Amino acid sequence: MPTDTGTNFAGIEVAPTAMRGVVISPAGEVVERRSATYQPENMIREVANLVTGLGGPGTIRAVGLAIPGLVNRETDRVLISTGLPSAARQNIHAELIAATGLKFELENDANAAAYGEYKAGAGRDARDIFYIGIGEAIGGAIIMDGKLWLGASGCAGEIGHITINTEGAECECGNTGCLETIASTPNIVRRARERLDRDSTSSLSTLATMEEGFTARDLAHEAINGDDFSVMMIERTGKFIGAAVATIINLLSIERIILGGAVMDAGDLILNPIIAEARKRTFQPCFEATTIVAAQLGADGVAIGAALLARDSGGTGVVVSH
Repeated sequence: MPTDTGTNFAGIEVAPTAMRGVVISPAGEVVERRSATYQPENMIREVANLVTGLGGPGTIRAVGLAIPGLVNRETDRVLISTGLPSAARQNIHAELIAATGLKFELENDANAAAYGEYKAGAGRDARDIFYIGIGEAIGGAIIMDGKLWLGASGCAGEIGHITINTEGAECECGNTGCLETIASTPNIVRRARERLDRDSTSSLSTLATMEEGFTARDLAHEAINGDDFSVMMIERTGKFIGAAVATIINLLSIERIILGGAVMDAGDLILNPIIAEARKRTFQPCFEATTIVAAQLGADGVAIGAALLARDSGGTGVVVSH
Protein backbone atom coordinates (compact mmCIF):
# COMPACT_ATOMS: atom_id res chain seq x y z
CA MET A 1 0.00 0.00 0.00
CA PRO A 2 1.21 3.55 -0.65
CA THR A 3 2.60 5.56 2.24
CA ASP A 4 3.78 9.14 2.69
CA THR A 5 2.22 10.18 -0.62
CA GLY A 6 0.40 13.22 0.70
CA THR A 7 1.23 16.54 2.25
CA ASN A 8 -1.70 17.03 4.63
CA PHE A 9 -2.44 15.42 7.99
CA ALA A 10 -5.69 14.02 9.37
CA GLY A 11 -6.93 13.90 12.93
CA ILE A 12 -9.81 11.76 14.17
CA GLU A 13 -11.56 11.85 17.51
CA VAL A 14 -13.26 8.55 18.36
CA ALA A 15 -16.05 8.57 20.94
CA PRO A 16 -18.13 5.52 21.93
CA THR A 17 -20.55 5.79 18.96
CA ALA A 18 -19.33 8.72 16.87
CA MET A 19 -16.22 10.03 15.14
CA ARG A 20 -15.13 13.50 14.11
CA GLY A 21 -12.32 14.06 11.62
CA VAL A 22 -10.38 16.98 10.18
CA VAL A 23 -7.61 17.46 7.64
CA ILE A 24 -4.99 20.13 8.24
CA SER A 25 -2.37 21.57 5.95
CA PRO A 26 1.32 21.48 6.92
CA ALA A 27 0.78 25.03 8.24
CA GLY A 28 -1.97 23.76 10.56
CA GLU A 29 -4.97 25.22 8.74
CA VAL A 30 -8.14 23.08 8.71
CA VAL A 31 -8.95 22.30 5.07
CA GLU A 32 -11.67 19.68 5.57
CA ARG A 33 -13.87 18.31 8.34
CA ARG A 34 -16.32 15.44 8.56
CA SER A 35 -18.22 13.49 11.23
CA ALA A 36 -19.85 10.06 11.27
CA THR A 37 -21.47 7.52 13.55
CA TYR A 38 -20.20 3.96 13.68
CA GLN A 39 -21.01 0.49 14.95
CA PRO A 40 -18.51 -0.69 17.60
CA GLU A 41 -17.97 -4.07 15.94
CA ASN A 42 -16.94 -2.30 12.70
CA MET A 43 -14.68 0.28 14.29
CA ILE A 44 -11.51 -0.39 12.28
CA ARG A 45 -13.33 -0.41 8.96
CA GLU A 46 -15.31 2.73 9.73
CA VAL A 47 -12.29 4.68 10.92
CA ALA A 48 -10.59 3.68 7.67
CA ASN A 49 -13.68 4.78 5.72
CA LEU A 50 -13.65 8.16 7.45
CA VAL A 51 -9.99 8.62 6.57
CA THR A 52 -10.73 7.75 2.96
CA GLY A 53 -13.65 10.18 2.95
CA LEU A 54 -11.37 12.90 4.24
CA GLY A 55 -8.99 12.47 1.34
CA GLY A 56 -7.33 9.06 1.44
CA PRO A 57 -3.68 8.19 0.88
CA GLY A 58 -3.41 10.54 -2.10
CA THR A 59 -3.61 13.65 0.08
CA ILE A 60 -2.94 12.54 3.65
CA ARG A 61 0.54 11.78 4.93
CA ALA A 62 -0.28 10.60 8.48
CA VAL A 63 -3.25 10.34 10.84
CA GLY A 64 -3.63 11.11 14.52
CA LEU A 65 -6.27 9.04 16.30
CA ALA A 66 -7.51 10.35 19.66
CA ILE A 67 -9.48 8.05 21.95
CA PRO A 68 -10.93 8.24 25.46
CA GLY A 69 -8.47 6.01 27.23
CA LEU A 70 -4.90 5.44 28.35
CA VAL A 71 -2.50 5.05 25.43
CA ASN A 72 1.11 3.91 25.47
CA ARG A 73 2.60 5.92 22.62
CA GLU A 74 5.89 4.02 22.71
CA THR A 75 4.17 0.70 21.93
CA ASP A 76 1.12 2.18 20.14
CA ARG A 77 -1.20 0.19 22.38
CA VAL A 78 -4.46 1.15 24.06
CA LEU A 79 -4.03 0.16 27.70
CA ILE A 80 -7.39 1.24 29.13
CA SER A 81 -10.52 2.52 27.41
CA THR A 82 -13.85 2.20 29.18
CA GLY A 83 -15.66 4.16 26.48
CA LEU A 84 -14.65 2.10 23.45
CA PRO A 85 -15.35 -1.43 22.21
CA SER A 86 -12.96 -4.25 23.02
CA ALA A 87 -11.50 -3.94 19.52
CA ALA A 88 -9.78 -0.76 20.66
CA ARG A 89 -7.85 -2.73 23.25
CA GLN A 90 -6.38 -5.06 20.64
CA ASN A 91 -3.81 -4.18 17.99
CA ILE A 92 -5.74 -1.21 16.61
CA HIS A 93 -2.57 0.55 15.44
CA ALA A 94 -1.36 -2.22 13.13
CA GLU A 95 -4.88 -2.89 11.86
CA LEU A 96 -5.43 0.74 10.88
CA ILE A 97 -2.10 0.90 9.08
CA ALA A 98 -3.01 -2.26 7.18
CA ALA A 99 -6.46 -0.89 6.30
CA THR A 100 -5.26 2.51 5.05
CA GLY A 101 -1.57 2.30 4.16
CA LEU A 102 -0.95 5.39 6.31
CA LYS A 103 1.04 6.15 9.43
CA PHE A 104 -1.10 6.42 12.58
CA GLU A 105 -0.32 8.12 15.88
CA LEU A 106 -2.50 7.03 18.83
CA GLU A 107 -3.20 9.45 21.66
CA ASN A 108 -5.52 10.05 24.58
CA ASP A 109 -8.27 12.55 23.68
CA ALA A 110 -7.43 15.04 26.44
CA ASN A 111 -3.76 15.03 25.42
CA ALA A 112 -4.75 15.65 21.81
CA ALA A 113 -7.07 18.52 22.77
CA ALA A 114 -4.35 20.05 24.95
CA TYR A 115 -1.84 19.89 22.12
CA GLY A 116 -4.31 21.48 19.72
CA GLU A 117 -4.98 24.38 22.09
CA TYR A 118 -1.26 24.77 22.76
CA LYS A 119 -0.38 24.97 19.09
CA ALA A 120 -3.41 26.65 17.55
CA GLY A 121 -5.81 27.80 20.28
CA ALA A 122 -5.94 29.38 23.72
CA GLY A 123 -2.44 28.25 24.68
CA ARG A 124 -0.45 29.18 21.61
CA ASP A 125 1.50 32.00 23.31
CA ALA A 126 2.06 30.09 26.59
CA ARG A 127 5.03 28.00 27.61
CA ASP A 128 3.22 25.59 29.96
CA ILE A 129 -0.49 24.69 30.13
CA PHE A 130 -2.92 22.40 31.89
CA TYR A 131 -5.95 21.45 29.79
CA ILE A 132 -9.25 20.21 31.25
CA GLY A 133 -11.80 18.57 28.95
CA ILE A 134 -15.31 18.42 30.41
CA GLY A 135 -17.37 15.85 28.54
CA GLU A 136 -18.79 12.37 29.09
CA ALA A 137 -15.77 12.04 31.34
CA ILE A 138 -13.35 14.68 32.60
CA GLY A 139 -9.83 14.46 31.28
CA GLY A 140 -6.74 16.52 31.83
CA ALA A 141 -3.39 16.99 30.16
CA ILE A 142 -0.16 18.81 30.95
CA ILE A 143 2.18 20.41 28.43
CA MET A 144 5.54 21.54 29.76
CA ASP A 145 8.07 23.25 27.52
CA GLY A 146 6.17 22.21 24.42
CA LYS A 147 5.93 18.53 25.28
CA LEU A 148 3.14 16.44 26.69
CA TRP A 149 4.08 15.39 30.22
CA LEU A 150 2.70 11.90 30.76
CA GLY A 151 4.19 10.89 34.11
CA ALA A 152 5.65 7.53 35.10
CA SER A 153 2.50 5.54 34.25
CA GLY A 154 1.37 7.55 31.24
CA CYS A 155 -1.76 8.84 32.96
CA ALA A 156 -0.63 12.20 34.34
CA GLY A 157 -3.30 14.89 34.37
CA GLU A 158 -6.27 12.78 35.48
CA ILE A 159 -8.01 15.68 37.18
CA GLY A 160 -11.40 14.01 36.76
CA HIS A 161 -10.44 11.71 39.61
CA ILE A 162 -9.47 14.37 42.13
CA THR A 163 -11.76 13.90 45.14
CA ILE A 164 -14.18 16.80 45.58
CA ASN A 165 -16.64 15.21 48.01
CA THR A 166 -15.44 12.35 50.23
CA GLU A 167 -19.06 11.31 50.83
CA GLY A 168 -20.12 11.67 47.23
CA ALA A 169 -21.21 9.21 44.56
CA GLU A 170 -19.10 6.22 43.60
CA CYS A 171 -16.97 6.74 40.52
CA GLU A 172 -16.14 4.20 37.80
CA CYS A 173 -12.54 4.32 38.99
CA GLY A 174 -13.58 2.86 42.36
CA ASN A 175 -13.16 6.08 44.36
CA THR A 176 -16.03 8.15 45.71
CA GLY A 177 -16.74 11.83 45.13
CA CYS A 178 -14.44 12.34 42.15
CA LEU A 179 -14.87 15.57 40.18
CA GLU A 180 -16.14 13.40 37.33
CA THR A 181 -19.10 12.21 39.44
CA ILE A 182 -20.22 15.83 39.78
CA ALA A 183 -19.11 17.81 36.74
CA SER A 184 -18.96 15.43 33.77
CA THR A 185 -21.77 16.12 31.33
CA PRO A 186 -23.94 13.08 32.31
CA ASN A 187 -23.60 14.04 35.96
CA ILE A 188 -24.38 17.70 35.33
CA VAL A 189 -27.60 16.51 33.68
CA ARG A 190 -28.26 14.06 36.53
CA ARG A 191 -27.86 16.78 39.14
CA ALA A 192 -30.11 19.11 37.19
CA ARG A 193 -32.83 16.45 36.83
CA GLU A 194 -32.74 15.74 40.57
CA ARG A 195 -33.48 19.39 41.31
CA LEU A 196 -35.75 20.18 38.38
CA ASP A 197 -38.95 19.02 40.08
CA ARG A 198 -38.45 21.88 42.56
CA ASP A 199 -38.52 24.45 39.77
CA SER A 200 -41.07 23.57 37.10
CA THR A 201 -40.85 27.10 35.68
CA SER A 202 -37.45 26.37 34.16
CA SER A 203 -37.30 26.20 30.37
CA LEU A 204 -35.53 22.86 30.87
CA SER A 205 -38.80 21.35 32.13
CA THR A 206 -40.15 21.15 28.60
CA LEU A 207 -36.96 19.55 27.28
CA ALA A 208 -37.01 17.06 30.15
CA THR A 209 -40.39 15.72 29.03
CA MET A 210 -39.12 14.93 25.54
CA GLU A 211 -37.88 11.45 24.73
CA GLU A 212 -34.26 12.53 24.26
CA GLY A 213 -34.32 14.76 27.35
CA PHE A 214 -31.75 17.54 27.64
CA THR A 215 -27.97 17.68 27.53
CA ALA A 216 -25.30 19.69 29.30
CA ARG A 217 -25.02 21.79 26.15
CA ASP A 218 -28.77 22.51 26.38
CA LEU A 219 -28.25 23.55 29.99
CA ALA A 220 -25.46 25.91 28.97
CA HIS A 221 -27.56 27.46 26.22
CA GLU A 222 -30.60 27.91 28.47
CA ALA A 223 -28.36 29.63 31.01
CA ILE A 224 -27.19 32.05 28.33
CA ASN A 225 -30.85 32.68 27.45
CA GLY A 226 -31.49 33.75 31.05
CA ASP A 227 -33.14 30.69 32.60
CA ASP A 228 -32.53 31.16 36.34
CA PHE A 229 -32.45 27.44 37.15
CA SER A 230 -29.91 26.75 34.41
CA VAL A 231 -27.77 29.67 35.56
CA MET A 232 -27.79 28.28 39.12
CA MET A 233 -26.75 24.79 37.96
CA ILE A 234 -24.00 26.18 35.74
CA GLU A 235 -22.66 28.34 38.58
CA ARG A 236 -22.68 25.42 41.03
CA THR A 237 -20.85 23.26 38.50
CA GLY A 238 -18.31 26.04 38.04
CA LYS A 239 -17.60 26.09 41.78
CA PHE A 240 -16.85 22.37 41.82
CA ILE A 241 -14.54 22.70 38.83
CA GLY A 242 -12.92 25.75 40.42
CA ALA A 243 -12.05 23.74 43.53
CA ALA A 244 -10.20 21.22 41.34
CA VAL A 245 -8.52 24.02 39.38
CA ALA A 246 -7.26 25.43 42.70
CA THR A 247 -5.52 22.12 43.39
CA ILE A 248 -3.72 22.34 40.04
CA ILE A 249 -2.63 25.92 40.71
CA ASN A 250 -1.35 25.15 44.19
CA LEU A 251 0.50 22.06 42.99
CA LEU A 252 1.97 23.22 39.68
CA SER A 253 1.73 27.04 39.63
CA ILE A 254 1.22 26.56 35.91
CA GLU A 255 1.11 29.48 33.48
CA ARG A 256 -2.27 28.77 31.89
CA ILE A 257 -5.27 26.54 32.55
CA ILE A 258 -7.56 25.93 29.57
CA LEU A 259 -11.08 24.51 29.91
CA GLY A 260 -12.93 22.87 27.03
CA GLY A 261 -16.10 20.86 26.44
CA ALA A 262 -19.79 21.43 25.81
CA VAL A 263 -20.52 23.01 29.18
CA MET A 264 -18.05 25.80 28.37
CA ASP A 265 -20.61 27.01 25.82
CA ALA A 266 -22.01 28.91 28.83
CA GLY A 267 -19.03 31.26 28.55
CA ASP A 268 -18.52 33.66 31.45
CA LEU A 269 -21.50 32.15 33.30
CA ILE A 270 -19.33 29.14 34.10
CA LEU A 271 -15.85 30.60 33.67
CA ASN A 272 -16.35 33.34 36.26
CA PRO A 273 -17.45 30.94 39.06
CA ILE A 274 -14.48 28.70 38.22
CA ILE A 275 -12.08 31.62 38.53
CA ALA A 276 -13.74 32.95 41.69
CA GLU A 277 -13.61 29.57 43.44
CA ALA A 278 -10.01 28.98 42.37
CA ARG A 279 -9.02 32.40 43.69
CA LYS A 280 -10.64 31.62 47.03
CA ARG A 281 -8.83 28.29 47.44
CA THR A 282 -5.31 29.01 46.21
CA PHE A 283 -2.11 30.50 47.52
CA GLN A 284 -2.44 34.00 46.05
CA PRO A 285 0.99 34.39 44.42
CA CYS A 286 0.33 31.14 42.55
CA PHE A 287 -3.16 32.26 41.52
CA GLU A 288 -1.93 35.63 40.26
CA ALA A 289 0.67 33.92 38.07
CA THR A 290 -1.95 31.67 36.39
CA THR A 291 -4.45 32.58 33.68
CA ILE A 292 -7.69 30.56 33.47
CA VAL A 293 -9.36 30.67 30.05
CA ALA A 294 -11.85 28.81 27.85
CA ALA A 295 -10.63 26.66 24.96
CA GLN A 296 -10.83 28.22 21.50
CA LEU A 297 -10.95 25.31 19.04
CA GLY A 298 -14.52 24.20 19.84
CA ALA A 299 -15.92 20.82 18.85
CA ASP A 300 -13.03 20.12 16.46
CA GLY A 301 -10.38 20.67 19.13
CA VAL A 302 -9.53 17.01 19.80
CA ALA A 303 -9.36 16.13 16.10
CA ILE A 304 -7.24 19.20 15.32
CA GLY A 305 -4.85 18.32 18.13
CA ALA A 306 -4.59 14.73 16.89
CA ALA A 307 -3.76 15.97 13.40
CA LEU A 308 -1.12 18.34 14.76
CA LEU A 309 0.42 15.48 16.76
CA ALA A 310 0.58 13.40 13.58
CA ARG A 311 2.28 16.30 11.83
CA ASP A 312 4.79 17.05 14.56
CA SER A 313 5.73 13.56 15.72
CA GLY A 314 7.02 12.48 12.35
CA GLY A 315 6.16 8.90 13.27
CA THR A 316 8.56 8.97 16.22
CA GLY A 317 5.98 9.34 19.01
CA VAL A 318 7.80 12.51 20.15
CA VAL A 319 6.26 15.96 19.85
CA VAL A 320 8.26 19.10 19.43
CA SER A 321 7.98 22.48 21.12
CA HIS A 322 6.88 25.80 19.66
